[in-house]
Amino acid sequence: MAKIIAGVGTSHTPAIGAAIDNGKTQEPYWVPLFKGYEPAKKWMAEVKPDVVIMVYNDHVNAFDFKIIPTFAIGCAEEFPIADEGWGARPVPIVQGYPEFASHLVQSLVLDEFDITIVNQMEVDHGLTSPMSLLFGTPDAWPVRVIPLAVNVIQYPAPTGNRCYNLGKAIKTAVESWDEDLKVVIFGTGGMSHQIQGPRAGLVNKDFDIAFLDGLSKDPEALAKIPPLTYLRDAGNEAIELVMWLIMRGALGDKVDEVYRFHHVPASSTAVGCIILETHEFHQQHKGRAAA
Repeated sequence: MAKIIAGVGTSHTPAIGAAIDNGKTQEPYWVPLFKGYEPAKKWMAEVKPDVVIMVYNDHVNAFDFKIIPTFAIGCAEEFPIADEGWGARPVPIVQGYPEFASHLVQSLVLDEFDITIVNQMEVDHGLTSPMSLLFGTPDAWPVRVIPLAVNVIQYPAPTGNRCYNLGKAIKTAVESWDEDLKVVIFGTGGMSHQIQGPRAGLVNKDFDIAFLDGLSKDPEALAKIPPLTYLRDAGNEAIELVMWLIMRGALGDKVDEVYRFHHVPASSTAVGCIILETHEFHQQHKGRAAA
């Protein structure tokens, strides 16, 4: 059967993609950030998943304010790159897995989660920046991708608890797919940041570190954080962190943290990355590495 073997939490700051695309990764401002992601890229190259479930938020590219689904799964064969106002990023078209995606939708809807089916959509930096950070700059992405878009743009966003429970349902859905697949699930966005208003530029490193700790040690406590706490303590856009809870919920009770990175700033945001392996996969992976 298919199995989720690990989860990746990462920021998806658009400036990161722009730095890669414009050859600025070796500039002094950017070197610490991209150096911090090198171990994550190495890990991904060693793990070689078959499928990525990418939990991200659209930034008014695939969806405008006429229709805003709370949870939407892309079921297309492929997903073109959105033009966000300065041209589409020069990255490969994202290849989907419609049969598997449709299975996930069916399982989740029957599990009483209202999922919007999207058969045609473009993907923006919310999805492509994480892909570039973990997979580099290949001619073609080495995995098939199932996009899971979450509304954290228009009030009300789903609660952390709802997202955490959705992750649990995704685990069940994946494991009911009768194909031998290694699946890695991403939770993206954040960390602490605010990009407008009097508090623009706000970063709360203590909040970020506590959140990373909680993903490893006490996700149930993170799931109880009220939406207003994210906004008050970590900035308006920190609500994106509820998407990391979908990732964490999909991993099961016991995980092993294998990498963590936190950096300030990238543009006007705090950037974080964490890699969590399921305990079962971690034990197997350690055995292979020792051999």
